[in-house]
Amino acid sequence: MPVATTSDHVDLRDDLIRLVTSRLLDPLEILLPQADLADLRNQVRIDAEMWAAQLLGEDGALAKQVAIRLMAVLYPGDTPFDPPDTWWATPLGRVTARRAGHPSKEGVSFGVAGAMLGITRQGVHDLVSRKKLLRHPDGGVTVDSIRARLDQRREL
Repeated sequence: MPVATTSDHVDLRDDLIRLVTSRLLDPLEILLPQADLADLRNQVRIDAEMWAAQLLGEDGALAKQVAIRLMAVLYPGDTPFDPPDTWWATPLGRVTARRAGHPSKEGVSFGVAGAMLGITRQGVHDLVSRKKLLRHPDGGVTVDSIRARLDQRREL
């Protein structure tokens, strides 16, 4: 897998800082107004650099592990994580699609596949008919074939 660009890293780092701050630190600040969170905010900036490097780095297993850990912490819930289609266009959504696939599904609808790939539903139909994406036995498209397609596009 080719090395990510500096722009990819910066966009992902900034997205991670925004998400961790808005989902974790800002609520803490509301609940604990006397708490000094300056050190935590600084640590998030430092760790976001590391997470971005790991997510975009050469170690695919580590990248998948980091993506899954971030999903579990940033999007907790009693039901499997099923983001809106627009989420897949975010820096974290794009790297998650490529490194971990869909966090809770082996197959996704043509609409979700399109969102993960950044193309239209019709584009997904075309790729399936040309055998560039694989149908899932339960309908839709396999997440593994989406990840393979994303890796192939990144190499071009």
